[in-house]
Amino acid sequence: MIRMKTIARLMAVAALATAAFQPAAAETIASKSFAYFSIGGRTAAELDEELGKRGPVMKHSGSRHPGATRIKWGGSVTYVRRGGKCAVGDVKVTLSTQIILPKWKNRKRATASLALIWDTLSADIKRHEERHAEIARMHARALEKTLKTLRPENDCERMQARVDRATADAVSKHDADQARFDRVESKSFNDRMMRLLTHRLKSQAE
Repeated sequence: MIRMKTIARLMAVAALATAAFQPAAAETIASKSFAYFSIGGRTAAELDEELGKRGPVMKHSGSRHPGATRIKWGGSVTYVRRGGKCAVGDVKVTLSTQIILPKWKNRKRATASLALIWDTLSADIKRHEERHAEIARMHARALEKTLKTLRPENDCERMQARVDRATADAVSKHDADQARFDRVESKSFNDRMMRLLTHRLKSQAE
């Protein structure tokens, strides 16, 4: 999640940069889609305001952000009798990710400096949200592996309880990794944008 009220500050940054057993069967099914929300504005301040008004709302905080990744877990587990015990049979873990990104309708009429800022920022928002989707896929695959290697239990009620615990642990670890990623990205935002802007400016000058 990128903090709001950034575009106006980045205009100054751009100016500076210019100067400077038989194993259980398993299947992970992951899907990814994109959605866009349109914003207006013709200045940096107006863009910040538009993102603040129209960006997706984060459920945990109730605040708006310039991009988001909606993640939905699902799947199923079957149980089989094996050696007098209950074991995991087929495992299917499903993951749906929807990446929500801003689309600036006035991009083609923007000044060169504001266009540079927007292109740099929007690319970073997309990279950030793509990484959220990848983190989710990593945890979905890890959950699949965990479930299909659970040791059998004496009865299927206990086996299901183990599956439930393993799933809850996986979701908890996933959420923690996503939050950790956001914290790291937030702290490095200014330095990262300076590097990206400097790189784009150098590329344009060559």
